[in-house]
Amino acid sequence: MTLPTVIFLDAVGTLFGVRGTVGEIYSQFAEQAGVKVNSQSLNQAFIDSFLAAPKAAFPGVAPPDLPRHEFVWWQGIAQQAFAEVGVLNLFADFDSFFQRLFDHFATPEPWLVYPEVPQVLNQWRQQGIRLGVISNFDSRLYAVLKALELQDYFESVTISTEVGAAKPQAQMFAAAVAKHQIPVHTAWHIGDSWQDDYEGAENAGLKGIWLNREGKALPATTQTEIADLSGLSLTA
Repeated sequence: MTLPTVIFLDAVGTLFGVRGTVGEIYSQFAEQAGVKVNSQSLNQAFIDSFLAAPKAAFPGVAPPDLPRHEFVWWQGIAQQAFAEVGVLNLFADFDSFFQRLFDHFATPEPWLVYPEVPQVLNQWRQQGIRLGVISNFDSRLYAVLKALELQDYFESVTISTEVGAAKPQAQMFAAAVAKHQIPVHTAWHIGDSWQDDYEGAENAGLKGIWLNREGKALPATTQTEIADLSGLSLTA
């Protein structure tokens, strides 16, 4: 097997995940604001709202203005979720509430690094493979990677809000590959979304690897599917 020059990885759902569910965290913060809501219903409402939203990419927005656009994008998703479960109008000051919630997700507290991740990343680096992140998250990712002690594994971090395009768009992968100045066919990308990560990478000329942590049924035939990162055996 010819080893890749660079392995890119998705962030949320690949390197780390949410402790519990988003609905549980949202409901805990809501209760602190005096609003009681069922966490399971809220979690489903969040998923519905997230999937219905456009991707987090803001072409043409100047870098200093990106944090505000990111905040407004996530706030819209949260507002829709709380509206769906019928409690949005119960907040005395939703903007202040959501600012606290938004800031919380820039800390390590709501996140959990998957058990195999540090060992596997170390192994790949020892093999001389360079590593990067390609994520549709926002600029809080830099703080999260640092807080979770993952930052030093990666030579590059490419996020959709900065590129102005989001996975599965080829522009997103091209921006990441360009940072390493390598031929695109020498790069691999691993992520937990079939469409955004596997198909996006393959269509952009990278080798795509689908990380199927939850054992979902295959949407279609794929050459490479792994249950966790340790399932990818790399030998020259």
